[in-house]
Amino acid sequence: MSAPLLVIAAGGTGGHMFPAQALAEVMLARGWRVKLSTDARGARYTSGFPEAVEIEQISSATFARGGLLAKSLVPFRILGGTLSAAFGMLRDRPSVVVGFGGYPSIPALGASWMLRLPRMLHEQNGVLGRVNQIFAKRVDAVACGTWPTPLPDGVDGVHVGNPVRAAVLERAGAGYIAPGDYPMDLLVMGGSQGARILSDVIPPAIAALPMDMLRNIRVSHQARDEDGTRVSEYYAEHGINADVQPFFHDVPRRMSEAQLVISRSGASSIADLTVIGRPAILIPFAAAAGDHQTANATGMVDAQAAVLINEAAATPEALSEYIQMILADGAAATKMAVGALGLGKPEAAETLADLVQSLHAKEPSQ
Repeated sequence: MSAPLLVIAAGGTGGHMFPAQALAEVMLARGWRVKLSTDARGARYTSGFPEAVEIEQISSATFARGGLLAKSLVPFRILGGTLSAAFGMLRDRPSVVVGFGGYPSIPALGASWMLRLPRMLHEQNGVLGRVNQIFAKRVDAVACGTWPTPLPDGVDGVHVGNPVRAAVLERAGAGYIAPGDYPMDLLVMGGSQGARILSDVIPPAIAALPMDMLRNIRVSHQARDEDGTRVSEYYAEHGINADVQPFFHDVPRRMSEAQLVISRSGASSIADLTVIGRPAILIPFAAAAGDHQTANATGMVDAQAAVLINEAAATPEALSEYIQMILADGAAATKMAVGALGLGKPEAAETLADLVQSLHAKEPSQ
């Protein structure tokens, strides 16, 4: 008898793909086969997936992008992708299908609903994404990464936390070196796709720090491709030791070595911060659907593990003041790190895997 098959449907951003990768790692270790159903955009984030995961690119689309012609073709692309996914599932029947959100997950979720396969969702954020809103009443279970997450009437969620990758788990609870009069690392992250506002306001905020603090600072700054050169040049002109890249493949290492993280508050970033345990300044993406990034940040703010600054208030002057306040008080920064660690759910991937296996156990024998 062949091993049971899990189909993971995810795509769009690292926020969807990183927890999907974490579940894939656990299910492979449990002896399952794993396929990832995504589109070309989602496939850009698959480099960290284990080689044993079969990557299946399926056509999908969203009304949020493109002109009138592109939007008119969206239903046909989704239908084509759904039919393709359904035929694939008829050839190699999944035991369970798990959707992590993002429009690339639509075809596999739609196909699993048509074929009445065991299926579930994982919602990373404190507000359901659009795709998960559509499917919340059409699946057997909804797992929530952020708690509480408002759900449609009649839908009960299971709080599992947000799965983190093995590379993050390896750094779980890594010892925190409080800031002091020695080299200090700052990690600046705008999510998997960078953030222009962080590239606009953070370099001058750091440059405005007192010289006795600034001389000790090393910066890792994730910036969009189009912003990278000017950000690098700004740091260099102000004598700041900075590594600027469009995407860091070693975020767990950099985060574990950081005295302070300045970041968007995407669900995966929050999960990494709380599993590793680091103080943060969080700047939620103002245009996020349902303001879900503010919801994501609430737990860390309530635990006094993070400072939240809305985009409108995120001036270089305000940020510089907060950076200085945290780095000048080693005891307070350590307390923030401990508070973050207290929120971590390093077992989230295992808990989610248990839920997957419970759905498989309920499936009638074929």
